[in-house]
Amino acid sequence: MPKSTTQSTPKSMTKTEMVKKLADDWGGMSGRQADDTLAAFITFITKTVKKDKVLKVPNLGTFRLRQLKARTGRNPQTGEAIRIRARKKVAFTPSKAFKEGILGAPRTAAKKTTTSRSTTAKKTTTSRSTAAKKTTTSRSRARSTASR
Repeated sequence: MPKSTTQSTPKSMTKTEMVKKLADDWGGMSGRQADDTLAAFITFITKTVKKDKVLKVPNLGTFRLRQLKARTGRNPQTGEAIRIRARKKVAFTPSKAFKEGILGAPRTAAKKTTTSRSTTAKKTTTSRSTAAKKTTTSRSRARSTASR
């Protein structure tokens, strides 16, 4: 029987759960105060991005309002060209600190030892000539043994 290939979706936190968690983490604040604070923060982000187009929140990231130009697209079923209107889009770019907090410290790539091409070429030539000498020597030994 084939195994199921469906992946379970991680459970997202509801607003009620978030408010409760914030109330506990912020020093015993009441649920109502935590709810009001969260609502005020979301309203602040919304109004600021709408007015100023960019809001940078330290250690979290940057919210940006982007204006997309009108363009021509294709209907995937018919292939017919269609006009896509210009629109606004909200983008979020996470900060380096936010990404590191979630993903952990970035892995540094192992440094490659650099060797010049001439050094590598010399090694290759040397090993080829050594192999050729060994082959020639073994052939001559085989001939001398065969002639006896």
